[in-house]
Amino acid sequence: MRIGYARVSTQDQNPDLQLDALKGSGCEQIFHEKVSGRIRDRPELDACLRTLRKGDTLVVWRLDRLGRSLKDLVEIIHGLEGRQVAFQSLTESIDTSTAGGKLVFHLFGALAEFEHNLIADRTRAGLAAARARGRKGGRKPKLTKSDVRKAAAMLQDPSITKTEVADHFGVSRVTLNASLRKLA
Repeated sequence: MRIGYARVSTQDQNPDLQLDALKGSGCEQIFHEKVSGRIRDRPELDACLRTLRKGDTLVVWRLDRLGRSLKDLVEIIHGLEGRQVAFQSLTESIDTSTAGGKLVFHLFGALAEFEHNLIADRTRAGLAAARARGRKGGRKPKLTKSDVRKAAAMLQDPSITKTEVADHFGVSRVTLNASLRKLA
């Protein structure tokens, strides 16, 4: 069975071009929605993916209608491949039911992994450069060293609880405890 998926990003856009192309390619069932590709929750895509069975083909008008990013697209297609569901993109002429289509998609997967590795390398290099300049990453501590010393002094009084001290400084008990451990 050929099952189509169409998506437009805004309410102003019209899915007719995609729907006509999917119908023209022989799709027996078509799922479509109006939602930005950046939004993770796409109920019609989820329903479409649940509907697909072994031997079916998922058809889209263009690759960017299916995935938010190359990584996302590759994950979806690999999931289909594992379920023995073919994938076809009409505009890019990609069809994973053919050897050439599988090759193209594996190249996309390799490019996505390469892109991910480049980003990770640049991030590590940037962090190392920042550390070399004396910068520390991460969030600033909620409590200053002075606040932690004051909190420790307040806790010397047995009538004051950790919860009260944490409330006084506007932090949780977990944060207070972590700060006290760092002071010790």
